[in-house]
Amino acid sequence: MAGPLQNIRVLDLTRVLAGPWATQILADFGAEVIKVEKPGEGDDTRGWGPPFLTKPDGSHGDAAYYLSANRGKQSVAIDMAKPEGQKLLQELARNSDIVMENFKVGGLKKYGLDYESLKAINPRLIYCSITGFGQTGPYAQRAGYDFMIQGMGGIMSITGQPDGTPGAEPVKTGVAFADVFTGLYATIGVLAALHHRDKTGEGQYLDLALLDTQVAVLANQALNFLVGGTAPKRLGNAHPNIVPYQTFATADGFIIIAVGNDRQFREYTKIARVPEVADDPRFLTNRDRVGNREALIALLVEPMKRRKTAEWIQALEAAAVPCGPINTIDQVFADPQVQARGLNVTLSRDDGTKTPGVANPVRFSGTPVEYSRAAPTLGQGTDDVLRRVLGLAPDAIAKLRDSASIG
Repeated sequence: MAGPLQNIRVLDLTRVLAGPWATQILADFGAEVIKVEKPGEGDDTRGWGPPFLTKPDGSHGDAAYYLSANRGKQSVAIDMAKPEGQKLLQELARNSDIVMENFKVGGLKKYGLDYESLKAINPRLIYCSITGFGQTGPYAQRAGYDFMIQGMGGIMSITGQPDGTPGAEPVKTGVAFADVFTGLYATIGVLAALHHRDKTGEGQYLDLALLDTQVAVLANQALNFLVGGTAPKRLGNAHPNIVPYQTFATADGFIIIAVGNDRQFREYTKIARVPEVADDPRFLTNRDRVGNREALIALLVEPMKRRKTAEWIQALEAAAVPCGPINTIDQVFADPQVQARGLNVTLSRDDGTKTPGVANPVRFSGTPVEYSRAAPTLGQGTDDVLRRVLGLAPDAIAKLRDSASIG
């Protein structure tokens, strides 16, 4: 595969989302990713449907969930509970640059697949562990799942309608927010560790926690508390630090208004045909508008209902006032900008099954991402990897399969 990481090999012991998200990015960037799965079972997400792929013969294939995070990899079915399987994985680690795993703290030590064991045979190894709460602290032994981490990490406390309004309650995001961000931070950390190894020749251990990541990406809301001393509250679609920056009902639906400075606010009030609002001393600056949020929004609600969403967008965009529609996901993929950027990609498996996907958003000028390998079927690459990477002969592979060490 082409890409800036084309000489890097990743041994992927992860499953579900946070780890596979990271290793899919590495695969997109050209790394060889060997996804290890339990024979006969595989990654849990293969069964997390509907919807499922439809094979050429009309039968069901893997779930869409699995496809979202496993493009570009090879699947090897190895049973790490068997001594032969452990030896195979240790040899693969010897011949790899990166190991990524998301087992419970200490869960791989009994298999000889923990960092210290693998470091002894490959000192250049970069070993990344992803857990719910990290390797230290009072919660280290707990299992961590995205939904509960969103709750514990604060994002749900600031997501949803305000108290006292219809439907008011804490709400999680529509995708696995903590998992995806942890996958991104894991990728960033691994790339930094690769750079360090290039300079020193030394590998290292990375400890990634979903809770740590969720707290880190609270961003301005975390600092709103740390600086201001007051815990932020749910504001629905409004912004804690900018006004007006929220959704408004229109004549035929909704629109997002994202006024970011005083010029934009003045232009917006002209287009909304309430220019006097911009001259009101209560609303002259963003600081004033945040302090008088309720009074301002009350003056804008009715004027926003006088035009359709498309009419508002046309007028506001002409004046360089940020705004936009609220698209459903089918509308997203029908959007001409999304289509022009080629964000919907299609790959084919060996049996002809078409597998859709979403393109990687990183655009390299010299080493572009190539979408040449669909998310693998369970164990699809077992024989190839054992033969090519470890040099095993066909009869040795057959014996391993007879012993149920591999699938």
